[in-house]
Order: sequence, then C-alpha cells, then structure tokens
Amino acid sequence: MATIQQRYCVAEERSGHCAAMHDNYLYVWGGYVTIEENEVYLPNDEIWIYDIDSGLWRMHLTDGDLPPSMSGSCGACLNGKFYVFGGYDDKGYSNQLFCLDLHSKSGQYTWKHINNFKGQSPTARDKLSCWVYDDRLIYFGGYGCRKHSELNDCFDVHDASWEGQIFWGWNNDIHVFDTKTQTWFQPFVKNSPPQARAAHSCALLDNKGYVFGGRVLQTRMNDLHFLDLDTWTWSGGIRINGKIPSGRSWHTLTPVGDDQLFLFGGLSEESEPLSDGWIYSIKTNEWEQLQHLPKNRPRLWHTACPGKENEVMVFGGSKDDLLSLDTGHCNDLLIFQIQPYSLLRLCLDAVGKYSSVLERQVSCLPTKLLQQALKKITFWAATKYRKQKRNHSK
Repeated sequence: MATIQQRYCVAEERSGHCAAMHDNYLYVWGGYVTIEENEVYLPNDEIWIYDIDSGLWRMHLTDGDLPPSMSGSCGACLNGKFYVFGGYDDKGYSNQLFCLDLHSKSGQYTWKHINNFKGQSPTARDKLSCWVYDDRLIYFGGYGCRKHSELNDCFDVHDASWEGQIFWGWNNDIHVFDTKTQTWFQPFVKNSPPQARAAHSCALLDNKGYVFGGRVLQTRMNDLHFLDLDTWTWSGGIRINGKIPSGRSWHTLTPVGDDQLFLFGGLSEESEPLSDGWIYSIKTNEWEQLQHLPKNRPRLWHTACPGKENEVMVFGGSKDDLLSLDTGHCNDLLIFQIQPYSLLRLCLDAVGKYSSVLERQVSCLPTKLLQQALKKITFWAATKYRKQKRNHSK
C-alpha cells in the first residue's frame, strides 16, 4: 500500500521540458535540472501524468524508440498522441520527431520515431514553439544550426565554425507536419514574418496562430503577431491600444476562452525573472495586467496549459536567471483562475476543502457526483499536504 508521501508525490523539478493536455490529464516529459553545478537531463523513458481532477501525479516508464534526453524540445498533443520535436542534448541540436500513443490498449506507453516521412524536415533547433491545427503540427522559430548550403533569409546568424561550415542562429521559418499524410512541408507565406527568434511563445485562437516576444542576439522582444493558418498570411506587428508587457523570453502564452490570451512570466530585458501576468483581448486589442497574481513566484522556461474551465496550469521552470544562477528549478504546479468557474466546480471545491465537516452528507450524493466529489477531496488533501511540506522545507 502506498504511503502518503508516495500518493501525493510530484514530478521532479525541471526546466526546458515539454507539457501538453489531453483528456483532463497533463503530460510532462524531458527537461533538465542542475545538480552540483552540472546540467542533468531528466530520464527519457519517464512520462509524468497529472490528473487535474484528483491532483495526483503518477510516473509511467515508456519503451520503444525513446527520444534522447533533451531540453528545449517542443511538445504537443494531437489525436491522442504526444509529439516531441527538436531540442538540445550533449550531442547538439535535434530535428527529429517522436510520438507517444496515449491510448495504448495494453496500458504500455511506447515511443515511435517518425523517420519514414515524406518531404523535408526542418533544420535542427531548440526553444521553438508550435500550433496544433487541422491535424497538423505547425512549427515556428527556434535557435539552432545550419550548414552553409542551408542558409537563407529565414535564418539570423549568431556564430559560425568556418572550418566545419556550420552556422548557429535564430529562425523565423514555418514548417508543417501533416499527421494524416506523414508529410513535412513549408507553406508559401505571405507578408513579412516576425523577426527571427527563440524562447518565444505561441498560442492558437480559432484559425490564428499568435506569437509574442522571444530573444534574438541580446534583444528580448515584446511584439505580437499572428499567422492566418488557412491562408498562411502574417499580420505584421499588431499595433496595440494602450500599455504593452515588457520584452521577455522563456515566457508562456496560453489561450483562454475564445478571444483572450494569457501571458505569464519569463526573463526580462534586464535578465530578471518575471512573475507578472497579462491578458490580451482580441476584441479590444488591449493588454491588461492582472493584479491578483502572486509577486513572489516568478517562472521562466516553464510550461503552461489550459484546463477544462479556462484555468491555466503552469508547471516547472526556474525562479532564477538560468544564464547566471542555474539553481532555482521548480516542480510545483501553479493554477491561475482567469475566468469564473462553473457553479458545479465551486461546489465540488467547497466539498473538497471542508470534507471533514461534510463527511456524512458526501456519502449520500448520487454515484456520478460522489465520484467527482471524492476526486476533489483527494485534490485538496494533496494540495494541503504539498503546501505543508514546502513550508516545512523553507
């Protein structure tokens, strides 16, 4: 029988990992942590799964064509599969694509290396992002390397090895993987694309893929663009009404509802970890800074995924400037309520928080409602235990 510590365990602290939501579960893979001033990549055969209803984590071992242990990869869920592309490890940058079937009938999670594809795959890179649209994975940007023959206007050179004819720099090209036909292709893109960048953020609303911020050379940007994913037309830099968030990299941008984006955290132009949150409204074309967020919980190179009631779940990342003090990796899950919860959610939360008082009444609930209530009781018990453990360790 599992101990309370095992039952309420959490995924290991990490930064530069992948995370994606599917069927009320958050899937987390990869990333790295610092141990005795050494960067250590998390095991490539582990997938951590978080049940957003019960608040419980569990780790599953995977097999098959395991991806290398990496950081800076791009993860996304599509049609019951968890895709991982690109990244960086001790051998350099990757342009390989892997997928994990989340609906395995055997209960075993098996990786598949997608190498029998048509078309031309992107050049190797990390710190890129993607949109999932129309059964396609659409990748933008990132930092990586190219051969001399692969240089073009979509690549901003940072450094070069003239002996090996290898160039490093930032990308602003679009690459699409069609999961139905297993084909890579580059669409003909209209209008001027955003400046090449990495460690930016992307989010999808309707048929538009939004891009905010990121870094090129020593500049951390705060521009907002969108790409029409039906016509492949860039918007150009959107002229915002009013105040704009400061420039940053290693932040997240998450869709909230049908017409809003939630921007959180990152590393500022002054290399300060950020804890601010902003809402961008498509209707008003305005940014609004949220005042109720905690100021003492900065995050950068974290992940952020939308929940089923438009809450945003931020996992992992660092609370320190990774470029100078690489010790502040986190493993707590921050849940930001951006919009009002449903009445059912509020009632279940109340039952979970005050279960000791309502113990006799809870058992009288109808079966389906009882199951939901029991999960919420577990959720709040786990939350209380983890909070006490964090406070004790301070």
